[in-house]
Amino acid sequence: MLAKAPALGADEAILDLEDAVAAGSKDQARVLVVAALRDGDWAGRPPAVRINGVESRHCLRDVVDVVEGGGDALGTLVLPKAESAGEVEFIDRLLGMVEAGIGRTRPVGLQVLIETATGLRRIHEIAHASARLESLIVGYADLGASLGRAAAASYPGDRWHWVRETALVAARDAGVQAIDGPYLQIDDLAGMEASASGAQALGFDGKWAIHPSQVEPLNRIFSPAPEALAHARATLAALDRAERAGTGAVSLDGEMVDEASAKLARQVVARGEAAGLA
Repeated sequence: MLAKAPALGADEAILDLEDAVAAGSKDQARVLVVAALRDGDWAGRPPAVRINGVESRHCLRDVVDVVEGGGDALGTLVLPKAESAGEVEFIDRLLGMVEAGIGRTRPVGLQVLIETATGLRRIHEIAHASARLESLIVGYADLGASLGRAAAASYPGDRWHWVRETALVAARDAGVQAIDGPYLQIDDLAGMEASASGAQALGFDGKWAIHPSQVEPLNRIFSPAPEALAHARATLAALDRAERAGTGAVSLDGEMVDEASAKLARQVVARGEAAGLA
């Protein structure tokens, strides 16, 4: 699985030392992950490593061994079950010490999983806890357990809407990415696509995949449609012409566009460029 990860077509591979590894296999898994970082062909897409949380005795060795042994391929660490700014600050400082010890000049980034009621309550302080922070991720399985929310329970509406909105606002306020957690029913691609489309419509930047079959649909859903990309570029061109003419707003295809429109258009264009769309 580690050998196949670079070729799956995802924007980022996340090598998991936490929930995917049995308690008695942590040390062996860490050695395998370090080797995968060092020897894998990541083709310019730096992978992430999900470490064990700060309450675990494995956390220290995860950070030290992965950063020291993984080389420049490592992009970020994913901190699970974050419940306070202090936990994020601890990992930040530990990373700084390890980086200084090995002379690493490019800082390792941080991503944070919100997976408990306490983490959700403190999400805004967590989002501002470190300059390394790159994304907030909603972790549905553990969060559901923390809230007592049964997986199969029916509810007349989207029972995760408030959680998603809260995570999105916290991420945008801190200037980091908002990433939706995985859809756990691997054999239900239609349900996964519906979940991803809902997250994309809210403004999320991406969604975790936990099976190769989910990668292509997620890449498609979170990449702008050709017509949306063309409209965004037309919006920026129209506003550029308006600025040169000394006006702030302009009509495009019967729609009034202004600087707010430009901000959204730039985001769409950036997504298109990231996806390699012409």
